[in-house]
Amino acid sequence: MKLPQALVLFILSTLACISLHAQDENPIRVDTSIVRLNVGVVDHKGRPITDLNRESFDLFEDGQKQQITRFEPSTAPFSVVILLDMSGSTIGFRPVIKQSAFRFIDALAPEDRVAVVEFYDKINLRNDFTTDRHAIANSIEVSNGRGKTQLYKALEFALDKLEKEKSRRKAIIVLTDGVDTLVQDKDRQLLEPLKDDQIATAIRPEASDALNRVLNRSDAQGVTIYPLALPGGDPAKLAEPTPRQIAMFTAARSRLQILADRTGGTLNAINRLEQMGRIYAEVAADLRTLYTIEYQPTNDKHDGKWRAIKLDVKNPDLIPRTRPGYFAR
Repeated sequence: MKLPQALVLFILSTLACISLHAQDENPIRVDTSIVRLNVGVVDHKGRPITDLNRESFDLFEDGQKQQITRFEPSTAPFSVVILLDMSGSTIGFRPVIKQSAFRFIDALAPEDRVAVVEFYDKINLRNDFTTDRHAIANSIEVSNGRGKTQLYKALEFALDKLEKEKSRRKAIIVLTDGVDTLVQDKDRQLLEPLKDDQIATAIRPEASDALNRVLNRSDAQGVTIYPLALPGGDPAKLAEPTPRQIAMFTAARSRLQILADRTGGTLNAINRLEQMGRIYAEVAADLRTLYTIEYQPTNDKHDGKWRAIKLDVKNPDLIPRTRPGYFAR
């Protein structure tokens, strides 16, 4: 049976409208490949310089000059995740950890938004991003736990939270001994069949899948990570540490250093507990002196290759610090 021509035209036009509406509901997402850098600048005496502007910097990627598309001064607020290691190895440090974290909160700017996350066998969000200092302090106070250390899963959890903070400046402060239980188990399996004289150079810390997942996501968001390394767990303090214990601990600390270097942060080793409060305050002060720079690379290929970043300050007496590059994925 043939349908009347008018009816056929009506059906086709209706289907076209439905199709267009569906496209509106599911817009195509375009990857703009924006690169974000948090940048610290000091003079030759190490004093932070906080009065620079966009024109103060020259930016290069793989030697090619890039146009700075966005610049935020050091006064712009941050979204910060505080990650607290509440695994069994930190039980003896808890009072100092909490008092030191309070000092960090006090040193932040009032507009900075803070989320508190504890990790051990579980990963718990104690409070989502807020400027309410009373709520943040309460989250730190009630943090508790014991058991294994899920450091890298906690870092990924923090990155999930920061992703929702959109264009705000972002940082993670993580207090830990750096010994992730699952990663260390893999290191132990690698070393198990080896002789003692093969152990020292067997682990390649930079090859860790867990570490590289965090680094790649940090690159994409422009998140700066500040590891604060607790004094516990160092086998050098044992009477007779084995080569395997030394190698695994060294690899764990090397990964913390890689996290800091690749994201433009700093690794702060806490050798004595009484240093912890001061170091927390110094990290908070560092955050308050960072600029944020964004650019869209002229090389838009997603080939997985390393892109080296070089940032110059036009005043030759000043020294900039930021992450050294990223993998174009």
